[in-house]
Amino acid sequence: MDDPLPISDRIRERLTNVGLEFEAEFYGAATHRQPDNLDALIELGHVYTRMQRYGDGLQVDEELARLMPENATVQYNLACSLALVGRIDPALDALERAVSLGYDDPDHLLEDEDIRALWNEPRLREMVRLMQRVPAEPPLGS
Repeated sequence: MDDPLPISDRIRERLTNVGLEFEAEFYGAATHRQPDNLDALIELGHVYTRMQRYGDGLQVDEELARLMPENATVQYNLACSLALVGRIDPALDALERAVSLGYDDPDHLLEDEDIRALWNEPRLREMVRLMQRVPAEPPLGS
């Protein structure tokens, strides 16, 4: 089906950015007016990440982790934000917390671009192995 309103990729990108800027302002204002509005805070973190404002997204995810320490999804999102800013060991720690709280999607771990920095980490590989319930390889020479 033809696009009813053909626009250039450059304009489409700019419109997307304007939309994200609006969402960031909207959710930022909502969390300022209602600091206990966790749904708005969660969305604000997602928007910051989509805008590549990783430091801001990390601040939001750290606040969410403080408010909801037993939430596996919050811990997973914190791991993503930490990985995006290059904090590998803390990202792996948060990911291990997410798994211990019930996160169980090993395929997503190996596809999520937000944690690309962790893909070659032995700790991540071990988490994936445990989630897939694959036996550990025996030590060499056994």
